[in-house]
Amino acid sequence: MSRWRPPSPSSTAIITRAGFERLKAELDHLWHTLRPEVVRALAAAAAEGDRSENAEYTYRKKQLAEIDRRVRYLSRRIPSLKVAEGAPADRDAVFFGATIELENVDNGETSRYRIVGPDETDAKLGWISIDSPLARAILKKRLDDEVSAELPAGPARFAILSITYDRA
Repeated sequence: MSRWRPPSPSSTAIITRAGFERLKAELDHLWHTLRPEVVRALAAAAAEGDRSENAEYTYRKKQLAEIDRRVRYLSRRIPSLKVAEGAPADRDAVFFGATIELENVDNGETSRYRIVGPDETDAKLGWISIDSPLARAILKKRLDDEVSAELPAGPARFAILSITYDRA
């Protein structure tokens, strides 16, 4: 029996300027600050002798592997990203970078979201990926349009209450 799985769809390679700068700062911090510290601690742990029962050595090796994995990912991802500068010409429609206020038509709850790239999503801030089902459903829609989206919790209908573009 084969273990082959179809490749997952690649995420959209678009990002805001602030998100791009955060990723570059993360890569710089990992490579120039954190990794050298872990390498020094790993060398110190290795110098203690028997590595088979050395928990510090094992922990530092795993920590270094995680850092290297993230550095490899960021080193490949950052050059492929396209930074979206400024607001679109048509500010009355929903595009990348828009902050939107939606009302759930079924229960009347309102929510505020910002459409950002997949590398900068943050649920606590209400930043959703442009690849998410909700963002895909509302792209190019206008004020007062009603939209249906197939969400993980089930289908939902929303009305667009406001569309704004900010520089952050």
